[in-house]
Amino acid sequence: MTALSEKDARTWAMLCHIGTFAGYIIPFGHIIAPLIIWLIKKDESPFIDDQGKESLNFQISISIYAIIAALLTLVVIGVVLLIALLTFDMVMVIIAAVKANSGEKYRYPLCMRFVK
Repeated sequence: MTALSEKDARTWAMLCHIGTFAGYIIPFGHIIAPLIIWLIKKDESPFIDDQGKESLNFQISISIYAIIAALLTLVVIGVVLLIALLTFDMVMVIIAAVKANSGEKYRYPLCMRFVK
């Protein structure tokens, strides 16, 4: 594979983050979209590789937190947690996409590292 230009690498890294919004249309799209982008482009740029893994790890973490919050809906607090989690996810993804597009490596808060 040939290396991408810095601008193209930043664009693909941003798409790894923005692709998570596919989860609002396709079940598990929040994991599938960045996974596909990362798998296709990871060898073309270390920046895409880094940000793709970061996006995947965050979305897997958010999924785990959402399952826990969904279980807590049985004691009512889960509803508030799910709303807060959804808002947190959207805000963090937008911040990460902006940072990636400007060429900065972004690290999500509260992210468990599954993909290394």
